[in-house]
Amino acid sequence: MLLEKVELSVSAYDTSWVAMVPSPSSQTAPLFPQCLSWLLENQHEDGSWGLDHHPSLKKDMLSSTLACVLALKKWGTGERQISKGLQFIELHSASVTDETMEKPAGFDIIFPGMVEYARDLNLVIPLGSQVVDAMIQKRDLDLTSESFSRGREAYLAYVLEGTRKIQHWDLVAKYQRRNGSLFDSPATTAAAFTQFRNDGCLRYLSSLFQKFDSAVPTVYPFDQYARLSIIDTLESLGIDRDFKNEIRSVLDETYRCYLRGDEEICLDLATCALAFRLLLAHGYDVSYDPLKPFAEESGFSNTLEGYLKNTVSVLELFKAAQSYPHESALKEQCLWTKQYLEMELSNWPITSARDQYLKKEVEDALAFPPYASLERLDHRRRLLRGFCLENTRVMKTSYCFLNVCSSDILNLAVEDFNFCQSIHGEEMKRLDRWIVGNRLQELKFARQKLAYCYFSGAATLFTPELSDARVSWAKGGVLTTVIDDFFDVGASKEEMENLIHLVEKWDLNCVPEYCSEQVEIIFSVLRDTILETGEKAFVYQGRSVTHHIVKIWLDLLKSMLREAEWSSEKATPSLEDYMENAYVSFALGPIVLPATYLIGPLMSEETIGSPEYNQLYKLMSTMGRLLNDIQGFKRESAQGKLNGVSLHMIHDQDNRSKEEEVIECVKGMAERKRVELQKLVLEEKGSVVPRECKEAFLKMSKVLNLFYRKDDGFTSQDLMSVVKSVMYEPVTLQDESLT
Repeated sequence: MLLEKVELSVSAYDTSWVAMVPSPSSQTAPLFPQCLSWLLENQHEDGSWGLDHHPSLKKDMLSSTLACVLALKKWGTGERQISKGLQFIELHSASVTDETMEKPAGFDIIFPGMVEYARDLNLVIPLGSQVVDAMIQKRDLDLTSESFSRGREAYLAYVLEGTRKIQHWDLVAKYQRRNGSLFDSPATTAAAFTQFRNDGCLRYLSSLFQKFDSAVPTVYPFDQYARLSIIDTLESLGIDRDFKNEIRSVLDETYRCYLRGDEEICLDLATCALAFRLLLAHGYDVSYDPLKPFAEESGFSNTLEGYLKNTVSVLELFKAAQSYPHESALKEQCLWTKQYLEMELSNWPITSARDQYLKKEVEDALAFPPYASLERLDHRRRLLRGFCLENTRVMKTSYCFLNVCSSDILNLAVEDFNFCQSIHGEEMKRLDRWIVGNRLQELKFARQKLAYCYFSGAATLFTPELSDARVSWAKGGVLTTVIDDFFDVGASKEEMENLIHLVEKWDLNCVPEYCSEQVEIIFSVLRDTILETGEKAFVYQGRSVTHHIVKIWLDLLKSMLREAEWSSEKATPSLEDYMENAYVSFALGPIVLPATYLIGPLMSEETIGSPEYNQLYKLMSTMGRLLNDIQGFKRESAQGKLNGVSLHMIHDQDNRSKEEEVIECVKGMAERKRVELQKLVLEEKGSVVPRECKEAFLKMSKVLNLFYRKDDGFTSQDLMSVVKSVMYEPVTLQDESLT
């Protein structure tokens, strides 16, 4: 229902300007008398008009109230309402010059302009002559002092109702949209029609009342942005899976509008950037061409949003640029928007709950890049930073989408988060029993990292229906850690070869021959886990995939043996040989690849053998290996072990590169692999791997970038608090979160 019917709060400010439009047939009668009736019937008890909201938006209420008073005075009606409105203005007159309060867009031009219009109507506004003169003087100075720019030109047309200085329609016409409006603003369009009698303006104003009864919003149309915002909200809270059909329907329509350059999308920066990001994430083939003009900050500055310093628009541009980083233009966009937002944060005025919420949203966007943040962490942050149910925004007046941030959505998200968390808790208990039942805790050489291994799956594959994939992911993580330690410090050459022989032989009909109890423990749990995963995968795939899972493990064991031989022989492989082996020995294969069979879509033999599937695996694993080598370089060097960083230094032909330079070089390599992986996951044309399965590789890349942001992921103490918050700490809401 939220997606079907978008509701925007009515605007007393805009309704009053529409009410002031005279009839073409009689200058003494309103063209839209229903607006006048609405003003008479919707004054607040304190004499004001407008939304009930935070005291910091008092200037907005003063502006709305003055506009309503002018409309009533113009048509000689509502003496009682006019009197009460003037009393409200007098009582709060100090707010007019209070610079600590938030200003609606154009307030310094529009408010003095309305005061002047009141004089024309022989209406005295109780503000004091000094205040009025100072406002008008400041307005006139603002109108003449600034140098010309396209952004300022658009701004002056946008605040037309306050200036009444533009004498030529040609200066305004360039901003008229196909629907006849100026900036989709009823107030601006009403002022333009009153002054210029343009037929397009009249057509737009008349169309408003095919949608609304007697009061108009401050922007129309607005459905695209509102619906996309709802989708973004559902996804950011982790409950979008319950609305897949509705979301697809909205995005299909958005895609059609995007392709044909619909003005509602392409002429609004926030809407265009949000549409681009969501359509791209859902597999639509979208061009970034509409965002090209904003590759540099100068392109943004030449727009109305840029002149008004619209932080929401910049934030959406930043998110859009991050979602598709391999286009050079968007890299530039990402850079300047990041710097812009950082500058905004350094001097952010907090005047309302909405300001506080938006500031936190910007902080999170800068601190947690999408390539290094996990979905469940994002969901929890979104819930705990507060959910601005008020959802008030300010243009020329304040407004809110009444159903974008409803308490129903918030409560559903909290209930879902805690429900999924309870399922995760039960799965962890079963995995603890699995470790004990298979005697893994008896292997003293092995690190016990179940919490990390399960967390990496639960924070990405978090939904109840992905339980099999999540458990397979966690078991793969536990076993690869054990086997890595087995080859690294816990096994003799004989034991390594014995384990490989048992997997290579894979004879389930004879009694295995173990050379040690360690090998018996490891092979037994490995065999049982492979068989269990194969049986579950058969249910999803309708065919046996056990042979492939065995091969995945065998490839890993052989790569680890090769590294052990290099170490024992003190050999120095070439960088190429090292990387070709190291991406396998990094041990992501047994974690991610079997899980793709359990996500849902069919994965045929042809798909598994495709270059695309293997490239997804190689890019993910190579990136992870490089990140691991960067963080483990000093520790492993002290232990006499080789890794990618040390090999780069050894094979440096000039032998002149400094350690820091080599590390930066390897970081660049890892980043390029990450970008290539993201591009491959987003690519739809010619893709044979189902999108849901491709996403598993991208999710693991996010895990790796998070784990290795500071140090070796398995030694980071900071991560433990993150793991606990997602795994064991339910989300609870304070009462004020629902207001």
